[in-house]
Amino acid sequence: MSIFPPGADPRPLILTALLEPAVQARFEALRREHYPSALNRVPAHVSLFHHLPGRELESVKRRLKLLCGQMPPPTIEVTGLRALGKGVAFKLRSPALDAFHDALAEGWDTLLIPQDRAGYLAHVTVQNKVTSAKARSTQAALERSFAPFTTRAIAVEIWRYRDGPWEALGAVAFRGR
Repeated sequence: MSIFPPGADPRPLILTALLEPAVQARFEALRREHYPSALNRVPAHVSLFHHLPGRELESVKRRLKLLCGQMPPPTIEVTGLRALGKGVAFKLRSPALDAFHDALAEGWDTLLIPQDRAGYLAHVTVQNKVTSAKARSTQAALERSFAPFTTRAIAVEIWRYRDGPWEALGAVAFRGR
């Protein structure tokens, strides 16, 4: 039994952008194929924030509902692949998602860890924690069949960090017109 009242769990919150179902499924399949299975504890995702204080869950939800309610689903261009050293990610370009991230960050300035204060660079990691040679091989294979495409973020998912895996706490849809 937790010593914290409901909503006051101190474990960190993670925010991710949820993509359209077919694209989300495509990235998830690639992650299952290329990420070491013993280390693949979370779904494919577009990170927005890596660590918000868990005790701020209710205020995070309120802010998301306000901003997501005003914003239509952001268009996202999947532009290519990016080497991560020991992994591979898909590069994303979305001025609308960048602006959304910046608006959230501005309101949460005092809550952000250094990683979330650093510049925002949207991507989807499909492989990590492998050798550099394996990552280069995966990137080369993915590049051979890659063609740029466009998708949309349909919601922001809220997760609780649980010492490795994440616990889904809900999602807030983009609703603006």
